[in-house]
Amino acid sequence: MPASDIQTQATMCQLLGMNCNVPTDICFSFEGFCARGGKTDEHRDGWGIAFFEGLGCRTFIDVQPSIASPIAELIKNYPIHSTNVIAHIRKATQGEIKLENCHPFRRELWGKYWVFAHNGNLENFSPAAGDFYQPVGDTDSEKAFCLILNTLRETFPQGKPSLEQIYQVLKTITTSIACQGIFNYLLCDGEHFFAHCSTKLSYIIRQYPFAAAHLIDEDVSVDFQALAHPGDQVAIIATTPLTDNEVWTAINSGELLVFQEGAAILI
Repeated sequence: MPASDIQTQATMCQLLGMNCNVPTDICFSFEGFCARGGKTDEHRDGWGIAFFEGLGCRTFIDVQPSIASPIAELIKNYPIHSTNVIAHIRKATQGEIKLENCHPFRRELWGKYWVFAHNGNLENFSPAAGDFYQPVGDTDSEKAFCLILNTLRETFPQGKPSLEQIYQVLKTITTSIACQGIFNYLLCDGEHFFAHCSTKLSYIIRQYPFAAAHLIDEDVSVDFQALAHPGDQVAIIATTPLTDNEVWTAINSGELLVFQEGAAILI
């Protein structure tokens, strides 16, 4: 592996995602994740989180480190219930520390909001300007997001195709972009949740019978047995595991997973 890629891995951003079959709050996972923005890790260049609620999408971003952000404190203590959540803590590799460069990014496609967050670094990534989606900031991440959406829109001009068709196009464009560097990302349209691993990404499925979980980054535990119901199912995806007493599954390099209703599904 090139020395530049090794250095990027050491400083890359942090991703957090949640996909579930019933609206659920992310307060517990976010508390541990938030600590990585300046307390237990060095990611101090901004953060953001997006919650899908019906057809709407509630997005919060801030240039302050998450550990010092009043907005992050609100999220930790305000149980917003959602079936799909994407969060990101930034360690800048490209682009200045500005609000427009904070992930997750959001755009509309086929009458739905799409949300995207990336960690890694795409060196010398300069895709041709698309006909529809343009980046607002100057990150490689937003350029990649716009390229993905432009490709989907141009490939399926008549409207939203099947999940299988989306997956095949997404897999092709993802493989192409990943040739430019490290491309771990989370992408969601409020219905399907995509997770791609270049170097580091893990997930856990929480379902009945539920157990207690303890955070790695904070001395906090929660007993999901007391909070969840037998039919609940929740998938948590993160750059590195958030708990130290649960078994997480590492996503293979080059693998693109789809989560729906709190489970990884086969395409």
